[in-house]
Amino acid sequence: MQEVLENWSATIHPWLWNLLITVAAIVIGLIIKLIIKGVLTFYKNRTDYSLFRSIIIHTGRPLNHFVPLLILNLMFPLMELGKKFYGPLSKIVQILLMISFAALLISAIKVFEDYMYHIYDLNKTDNLKERKIRTQLQFIRRVIVSIVVILTIAAILLSFENVRKIGAGLLTGVGIGGIIIGFAAQKSLGNFLAGFQIAFTQPIRIDDVLVVENEWGKVEDITLTYVVMNLWDQRRLILPITYFIEKPFQNWTRVSADLLGAVMLYLDYNAPIEEMRKEFDRLMESSPLWDKRVKVVQVTDAKERSLEVRMLVSAQNSGNLFDLRCYIRENMVKFIRDNYPQSLPMDRVLLSPETTVQQQA
Repeated sequence: MQEVLENWSATIHPWLWNLLITVAAIVIGLIIKLIIKGVLTFYKNRTDYSLFRSIIIHTGRPLNHFVPLLILNLMFPLMELGKKFYGPLSKIVQILLMISFAALLISAIKVFEDYMYHIYDLNKTDNLKERKIRTQLQFIRRVIVSIVVILTIAAILLSFENVRKIGAGLLTGVGIGGIIIGFAAQKSLGNFLAGFQIAFTQPIRIDDVLVVENEWGKVEDITLTYVVMNLWDQRRLILPITYFIEKPFQNWTRVSADLLGAVMLYLDYNAPIEEMRKEFDRLMESSPLWDKRVKVVQVTDAKERSLEVRMLVSAQNSGNLFDLRCYIRENMVKFIRDNYPQSLPMDRVLLSPETTVQQQA
């Protein structure tokens, strides 16, 4: 094959031959692009997971330029170029090929991430294991992508002879330089190490329910330097990742998503506790939000002017628990108001006969 190409190159003008090689590489790239576009059009209406679909979606764009550059790099020795043009053009093609290959590697990481997300689906009632795996996977993916980018930049720089000489000279001062960089990047390195600690000790995970800075929300994203919380009212709270190492916070789903919650009512001393227990049991049994674990009515305190009645309930997750507490609170207040209005909180004033006579005088 090589002999045939060399014979052709000998019979064709050098510039025309170089143009043919370049056009051949571009045409191959266009053919691949059309194939990928056709496959994507076929799969665009599908919502279910497919490994082939994931590969096409993520690697389609990098392949559009990686394959032509690879072919052009392989065919480059066959091009009729003088030394003045051969060196610079060959260097440019190699650099572009390294960048394209790095993009392809990053896309392959995303394909693997899609596959793991499909296996460990968060749409489960008890998704503790899934949240643990996803938290580690997100952090590892970001670290690997950062390493790929750094190594690609290093490979490009080291491909230049002048840069290699400068690098050899800098090695002699690496000790002092390392100390200076260490002081300058102390905060960034602290965040990076905190990210490693969180990814593997996991005080928080993706989709955990937290109470931080008096705000309730779910962990939406964990990056190398900060954590994004999606609050109940759809605001986003951004916190440095070191916050979760240095400061206390509440994690409602650390071990499991099951939670207990209390509904507090303050009633008069003549409140019918037994009747309230019966109504409470009826409401709980009829509610699909209750997980059948805990339902208790107790008088937890006797204050100066009222009784404190606590109704303890349980649910499978924080969302269900919030809705269940609201449901119980609304219906128990309605039950007392409609059937025992005298049990609502009230202030009593007893007037003695002497006080009445004095007021009338």
